[in-house]
Amino acid sequence: MIDQSFAAAWRVEVLRGRPLILPRRHYIYPAVVEEVERGALEVIVQPDGGEEFLATCALGFASRAVPTGVWSCPDPVTLCAVAGGYAYMIDTRAPERFQQLAYRPVTEVRPLLEAGLLVFASFHSLEAWGAAGKLWQTARLSWEGVRLGDASPTELKGWGWDLRADRELEFTIDLATGRHWGGPSFS
Repeated sequence: MIDQSFAAAWRVEVLRGRPLILPRRHYIYPAVVEEVERGALEVIVQPDGGEEFLATCALGFASRAVPTGVWSCPDPVTLCAVAGGYAYMIDTRAPERFQQLAYRPVTEVRPLLEAGLLVFASFHSLEAWGAAGKLWQTARLSWEGVRLGDASPTELKGWGWDLRADRELEFTIDLATGRHWGGPSFS
């Protein structure tokens, strides 16, 4: 899956496996990992005006329940690669610079063009990235499982599981701050 909702200063090709002849530049994400090859997401990246490189992204979980693919970001030079729910934000101008999201796994990736955000869901909370990088992370939104709904330029609706009520409760996120109202109670 390749989602280029945001303008990107790079082109990408997702490979079925590692090429027999590696390009001169090859980066492994995260930098220190055992057995990165098994199920890894292999991506050839061609930055605008730069030299191509191979990005090998370690697989989180071998499950269709978590995302795998490449997303463009609000910052046109940043590429988001997700391999089995493990998300890597890669600077395509300097691929040695990357960040791995703390969510393991990311359960959904949602581009919000009007808000200029790329939003990541986990089982309990959300994290948003803008053109300058990570902007906010919500407080806990669910006992187990976040489901995203409609978004406007200023708000995002969703549902979180409430253990006490044994049902999903709706919450609303302020996209400028990451603050929320509604949803389950954790006190």
